[in-house]
Amino acid sequence: MSNNEKLATHWTLLSQMLPPLGIILYFRHRNSFPKKAKQALRSALIGIPVGFAVNYLFFKFILK
Repeated sequence: MSNNEKLATHWTLLSQMLPPLGIILYFRHRNSFPKKAKQALRSALIGIPVGFAVNYLFFKFILK
């Protein structure tokens, strides 16, 4: 993948930690850079269940 077609690592991590940001990045890049858009959306979709799991574990075991 060329540098133009790959989403920067910090944007990938941010879109995984903040899924709405990944969705915004998807709509921003979907026409001009479809591979970037797909990577941002995929990262956001991974971040949603990870966030639920971390939230569950935090409240179940740490905040008993």
